[in-house]
Amino acid sequence: MSGSLEERRIGRTTVLFGERGGKYPHGNSLHVRGSEESLMIDPSLGVVARRDALPQVDRILNSHCHEDHVAGNFLFPNAPVHLHELDRPGLGSLDAMCQIYGFPEPIYTPWRKALVEQFHFEPRPDARAFQDGDVFELGSARVRVIPAPGHTRGHSLLHIEPDDVLYLGDIDLSSFGPYYGDAWSSLDQFVETLGRVRQIDVAYYATFHHIGVLEGRAAFLERFDRFEAKIAERETRLLEYLAEPHTLDEIAEHRFIYRPGDAIAFATPVERWSMQQHVERLQREGRVLESEPGCYRRSAGA
Repeated sequence: MSGSLEERRIGRTTVLFGERGGKYPHGNSLHVRGSEESLMIDPSLGVVARRDALPQVDRILNSHCHEDHVAGNFLFPNAPVHLHELDRPGLGSLDAMCQIYGFPEPIYTPWRKALVEQFHFEPRPDARAFQDGDVFELGSARVRVIPAPGHTRGHSLLHIEPDDVLYLGDIDLSSFGPYYGDAWSSLDQFVETLGRVRQIDVAYYATFHHIGVLEGRAAFLERFDRFEAKIAERETRLLEYLAEPHTLDEIAEHRFIYRPGDAIAFATPVERWSMQQHVERLQREGRVLESEPGCYRRSAGA
């Protein structure tokens, strides 16, 4: 299978594209080759498909602790694994990993099983924590950590020098838009992160899903603007829906993140937490009111 998977070389950085352009559950991983060390960023199922022809990997960097980004960690049992200190607890055990999502039953048990069987999860209690601004020196190449919380608590961007490649992780610039539907996600933090990321000007932007590699700021901003706009679009649709009072359960059932009818096992808890954050945000702005306990409607001036 590895022979059918595409790659792109940018200086000392090689983008290892996953199946279908890295569409979930697949993803695009990066291999950075220095003169002293080499590292793999977010070994995905695409790396698992290449298991018979892997490059030298001295250490693993996970941009954050989600199933698709750590799916290939197990291939490198002797390589140190690094991820942000706020996400590091998730690799300690399967129980800890499940806490990141916060899924209730009947979703919890099959999801727990999928983490092991589909995404090859193996605990790494020895994982090492990095912090905002840390730099990994590889000899003639380095990788710099840029904080980008919201998707998870410790979600991080990684700037590869001197190739001037910015790995965006799950700020994936997709038509789906930002994802902040897990227990460890924050809409407010994601909005703040997007404001900072917009200002970063590099030669290449790489995403884990869908897009792959964009060259130059103009191509990046075109995709970025559409990605960011999804947040406002969801709020506009929510305000329209709240012309009449609705509960959070009704809001979740209506679907604002996923399309109605899409067979997504975890859609309901993702919708509920995502839109609860929108409701709370709109309440703070005075655009949504709690008309009665647990029931929300659009305010008169919204």
